[in-house]
Amino acid sequence: MHESPLHAFHLKHNAQMVPFAGWTMPIRYAGIVEEHKQVRSSGGIFDVSHMGRVKVSGRHARRLLERLCSRRVHDMQPGQCRYSLMCNDRGGVRDDVIVYRHDDDEFTVVVNGANREKMLGHFEQVRAAGDLSVKIDDTTMKTAMVAIQGPKVMGFVGKFSTEIPTLKRYRFTVKNLVVAKLTVSRTGYTGEDGIEVILPAGMVDMALKLILKDVDMDAPDALVKPAGLGSRDSLRLEAGMPLYGHELGEEINALSCGVDFAISLDKDTGEFAETFIGMEALKKVQENGGPRVRLVGLAFEGRRTPRQDMPVKSGEREVGKVTSGCLSPTLDRPIAMALVNADVAAPGTRLQVDAGRAVLEGEVVSLPFYKAPKG
Repeated sequence: MHESPLHAFHLKHNAQMVPFAGWTMPIRYAGIVEEHKQVRSSGGIFDVSHMGRVKVSGRHARRLLERLCSRRVHDMQPGQCRYSLMCNDRGGVRDDVIVYRHDDDEFTVVVNGANREKMLGHFEQVRAAGDLSVKIDDTTMKTAMVAIQGPKVMGFVGKFSTEIPTLKRYRFTVKNLVVAKLTVSRTGYTGEDGIEVILPAGMVDMALKLILKDVDMDAPDALVKPAGLGSRDSLRLEAGMPLYGHELGEEINALSCGVDFAISLDKDTGEFAETFIGMEALKKVQENGGPRVRLVGLAFEGRRTPRQDMPVKSGEREVGKVTSGCLSPTLDRPIAMALVNADVAAPGTRLQVDAGRAVLEGEVVSLPFYKAPKG
């Protein structure tokens, strides 16, 4: 098991540590619901160092990523981030990633922790097949990654940076401290505003002291408090964000996952035309009327929570399976995402979840379940 560069920070704040994607990571500190509400109302700090960080550079770096990514890369601006899928030949999802463009020949790709080794092998295989001049550098073990999320976070960040709060969503900047560079992006996985920071592993203690110097995280009204992976999961579920291994996977068609904005089926047109891996398979699905299965949100009454892989039924007919579920701390009701047959995917459709000894009555609702207020 790998230990995060923030391991001492987690122990100091009495985290419950669990194995996760080959790492020992904090699942909770004070409690999942308390941390969830802290992020929704003010701010939370998450260790996401288990995520893979891969630098892709060289003369053909952009060409490699165009081949790998379901979205265009050539029209990204320096300092821009873009969410994308990376597919297999069948149109299933190898991984979902965030691509950072530093300049024409240098990018950073953040991949899911559990997929890091698989994706590194895939990058190299595609590079070799195209005889591309690209350097692929896995920087995961040399760096840390921290997310600070919540409605009060940008005001908090403004105390030590005038530039970061002016970033647009999915933009990043590189901050030069005296002894280290920090890549700070206005991105996140909670449905709230906030930042994610990539920094050298050896600089974590110094950077945290600088960022949190005026914060007493043990105070009941602290602006920012530690939050674990348990609350990160319930936050992303409320925000309708898919998770690899649940809503995304090699055997799940990319057009079924509710992220059509991240799939450019016309990438093979224009000046920088490129066919991404899986594109032809996805075009055939689209030409044949779209995917047979779609991702939906389900809302329930009562307190019983649906869990992953529970069957979803329409009367006596099984029409799909739950992919994620929780008792929403914000909405105070059970919610779930499920992959179901397209003919029962319309909002308002009544469906049932077979929970063994109980049948849970649910209704298809539009995603996301929760959207942060503007302001």
